[in-house]
Parts: sequence; C-alpha cells; structure tokens
Amino acid sequence: MDIKIISVGKLKEKYLKQGIDEYLKRLSPYAKVKIEEVPDEHAPESLSEAEKEEVKNKEGVKLLTKLSTDTYVITLEIDGKQLTSEAFAKKLDELATYGRSKVAFVIGGSLGLSDEVKERSDFSISFSKMTYPHQLMRLILLEQVYRGFKINRNEPYHK
Repeated sequence: MDIKIISVGKLKEKYLKQGIDEYLKRLSPYAKVKIEEVPDEHAPESLSEAEKEEVKNKEGVKLLTKLSTDTYVITLEIDGKQLTSEAFAKKLDELATYGRSKVAFVIGGSLGLSDEVKERSDFSISFSKMTYPHQLMRLILLEQVYRGFKINRNEPYHK
C-alpha cells in the first residue's frame, strides 16, 4: 500500500520529528509512507470570516495539487467519522482488499480544510471532538496507521 500524508505547514518541533521518524521506520515493512508538506498561508489572529475562507482556499489549492485522480482521499476533520482503532484497521484492510492501494490522508492548517478539499475527500475521519495542533496530528495519525497494520496482521502491540 502507498500512503501519503499531505499536511499544511512545516514541522518544526524536534520531538515531533523524532516520533514521526520512529513510526515511519516501524511502518516500512507494511507500507510505503511518504509525508508531503504544503506551505501554510499567513493567518493573523484577527481575521474576518471571508479572510479565513481565503486562507483555507489558498491552502486547499496547494493540497489538491498533491492528489492524483486514482488516490483514495481521507481527510482529517473535526466533524468526520470517529472510529475505534479496530474499525480504522478494518478500513485500511478494506482499501487494500478492494484495490485502493494509493491512499492519501489530508491534514489542513490551523483554520481547517477548504470546501474544495472536503468535496474531493472519499472519507473523513475525526480523532476527537477536541482540537489538536495539526503538526501533532501527523504523529497521532502515523501511530494509528501503524496500530492498524498490527491489528490486521494479528501481531502484538501494546494497548
């Protein structure tokens, strides 16, 4: 399976980079995983709703250029479907079983995803009703993808 994680913004925190590198290494026997970053737009604290939409739209255009037409797109959205780790593992297994070997997870910027990106999505997931920094979501997502492969292969992994 080819998995791409497309995210807005550059990862700066060393501890997150180390965690991400660890999970990329752990995932290497199971899938080819690549992380692609698109630059975030400057977004000061005091933006009007129209300005927020403009920022999301500009970031959305950049995200969409990273998606090929044969890619199954899963967006991370606060209003997405919440899954257990087992259900997430089943989703990954179903994608592989039914020939959807190219999967992209899309993580928006601090303001979220544009409507165009949401429309391109084949499935949207939410890891919680809480808000997490989008850089941290990369690490959480990779851990759950790894956990999913371990579950699907009935391999031990700490709970």
